Amino acid sequence: MRALVVGASGGIGGAIADALAARGDTVVRLSRSGQGLDITDPARVEAAFAALDGSFETIIIATGALGTPEKSLRALTIEAMLQQFAVNAAGPALVLRQAVRLLPRDRRSVLAALSARVGSIADNALGGWYSHRASKAALNQVLRTASIEIARTHPLAAVVALHPGTVDTALSAGHARAASASAPVAPAVAASRLLAVIDALGPADSGSFLDHAGRPVPW
Repeated sequence: MRALVVGASGGIGGAIADALAARGDTVVRLSRSGQGLDITDPARVEAAFAALDGSFETIIIATGALGTPEKSLRALTIEAMLQQFAVNAAGPALVLRQAVRLLPRDRRSVLAALSARVGSIADNALGGWYSHRASKAALNQVLRTASIEIARTHPLAAVVALHPGTVDTALSAGHARAASASAPVAPAVAASRLLAVIDALGPADSGSFLDHAGRPVPW
């Protein structure tokens, strides 16, 4: 099996790539630090994907940014909000646009992007985190919409948003407890959980938002 991990230098992305390789998959890694991939730059995204050939049964977009979560409306700035949307929604959308051609049409495939439960509108009881919540909700809409289009040409594909849970990474340092009551898990544990979910997906799951145990997350 061939797998492509975008954001493979991050805590979760790196752990996913390592876990895929450990089980014998052929893994291609793309990242800012490794290949200079800036997902918010259309030209760089296009160039990175133009260098790839063949098909991938598994494509995982493990990019994202947190910034400084706002606790109130007074803390909102247009600069911070636009940056969150660029990295968390527009960037993955640019990757998705290029990644579609790498999915096989004649067999099962999975294209998954890491989202977050804080992007759920229905499951927002705490408030705050305006930019991050809104950007992840936008990502979820991009994936849901893309799943409908991709199903027309790739009927055996599953396009999903995944919530990895609270993971002990540099990205979440200092914010994990504010976002979740659960204790952070190691990236390797999160990767194992996410791959178990991915391995169980089929075309009927396309367009879903699932957590690390495979349970639906409300939109």
